[in-house]
Amino acid sequence: MHPSAYFLLATLALASACESKTATTGEANVAAKSATVAATTAAAEDPADAPTSGAAATATDEANAAPTPAPGTIPAAKAADAAAIYARPQVPILCYHQIRDWTGRDSKGAKDYIVPVAAFKAQIKMLADSGYHTISPDQLYAYLTTGARLPAKPIMLTFDDTDLDQFTVARPTLAQYGFKAMYFVMTVSLGRPHYMSKAQVKQLSDEGNVIGSHTWDHHNVKKYQGQDWVTQIDKPTKTLEDITGKKINYFAYPFGLWNPQAFPELKQRGFVAAFSLAEKRDQQDPLFTIRRIIASGYWSPRTLHNSIVQSF
Repeated sequence: MHPSAYFLLATLALASACESKTATTGEANVAAKSATVAATTAAAEDPADAPTSGAAATATDEANAAPTPAPGTIPAAKAADAAAIYARPQVPILCYHQIRDWTGRDSKGAKDYIVPVAAFKAQIKMLADSGYHTISPDQLYAYLTTGARLPAKPIMLTFDDTDLDQFTVARPTLAQYGFKAMYFVMTVSLGRPHYMSKAQVKQLSDEGNVIGSHTWDHHNVKKYQGQDWVTQIDKPTKTLEDITGKKINYFAYPFGLWNPQAFPELKQRGFVAAFSLAEKRDQQDPLFTIRRIIASGYWSPRTLHNSIVQSF
C-alpha cells in the first residue's frame, strides 16, 4: 500500500505518488508475517492437491443452487451469532494493490505491494489450475451468517486503492478464467492519472464484480472524529452508489487498521461487513474484521499457495 500517495492525494498532488508507493509499518508487519508463513512452507504439497477451508458444495449442490441472497434479505433471526460466525472456517481472501513491473525507484518495502505483471498472471493461473473458485462478498456473507454452502475451494480476490492497472491488467487476466473480484475504491483518485475513471468502475460493476468503499483519501479509521465520518465514509459511499447504481454493502479499512469504535459507525451507514488485513479478528464482531492477506510481489505461485493454505 502507498501511504505517501494517500497524503499527496489528500492535497491533490498526485504526480510523484504514482510511481513509488511505500508500505506502512502496520502493512509491513502483515507482509512480514505472511512471508514468514510462506518461507516455512516452501516444501508444501502440489497446489492442485491441497485442501482449503469453507463448507464445500457438491457438484449437484452447485448445479441446483439458488441465487445468493442479498445481505439485506437475510432475516436477522436466521443469522448466526458472533461466536458461530467466528467458529466457521475462514475462506481465503487475497488483497492486491498495484500490478506493474518494478522500477528502480521502488523501495524494497513497496515491492510487497507491487506485483509484476508476469508474476500476477502466474499467480492467477495457479489459482485456476489448483481448482479454486472465486466467490462474491455476498456469498461469503451468506456462508458466515447462515452456513450457506460454497463452491469447492472458494477464494475471494480483492483489489484496493483504484489503481488503473487493476482494470487494464487484472480485469482481462481474471476474465480468462471466469474469475470475479471485489474492488475497494478510494474516491479521491477517480479519474486522475494512473487511476481508474468512474466509467471503468461502473464497467467492473456491470460485469459482475463488486465495488466496495475504501474512504475518500485513505485516512486511518482509528483517527476519525466528527465530520471525518461524513468526508471519509458518507460522501465516498454515495459517490460509488451513484456510479454503480447499486447499494454499497462492504468496506475495507485503510492500512487494515480498525478499532471497535468504528463498528457501530459503519453499521449505521448500512455496511454489513468490513475487511481488514492479516491481524486477528474481533471475536465480538468478526463480520467487521474479516481477514485478508496481501499477495506479495515477491511471491512465486507456489509461495502464494503455501501462504493461502497456512493462513486460513
